[in-house]
This record gives sequence, C-alpha cells and structure tokens, in this order.
Amino acid sequence: MLTIKVLGSGCANCKKVEAIVHQVVDKMSLEAEVIKVAEYADMMQYNIMSTPGLVINEKLVSAGKIPSEAQVTSWLAEALETA
Repeated sequence: MLTIKVLGSGCANCKKVEAIVHQVVDKMSLEAEVIKVAEYADMMQYNIMSTPGLVINEKLVSAGKIPSEAQVTSWLAEALETA
C-alpha cells in the first residue's frame, strides 16, 4: 500500500492537489492512504519552502506547484515499481 501525503495549510491549491491525488488513486485502483498534513512542524520535516507539497512513500516529489494528473500518475506508478 502506498502512503501519500499532501502538505499544506488547507488553501485552495492544497485542496486541488489533494483532489487530483484522489482522482488518480481511484483511476489506477490503487490501495493507498492519503494523509493531509497541515501542521507546519510536520511539513518542515520534508524541507519544503512553499506549499502545496506532495510526498509519496516518504519521498518529496513536488513542492510549490499543482502537478498535473499525468505527473501524479507517473509518480505513483514509479512508487509502485520501487515498493
């Protein structure tokens, strides 16, 4: 099972990233836990300077932008290969 974390305070962009992640997980029929990380101290463990951030299996894959569905799909497929 994949662990996916969306890092952000709950702004519109953070919510959009979370929605994209849920769409891709559903499309790929993945078994994944999607966790919303809103606490600043918890986000800083990943050394991000701007939100939203996206972490897949404890690897930071995106920060400060909204990734496309295609990008998220690629990152999740890669994570499945290395899991």
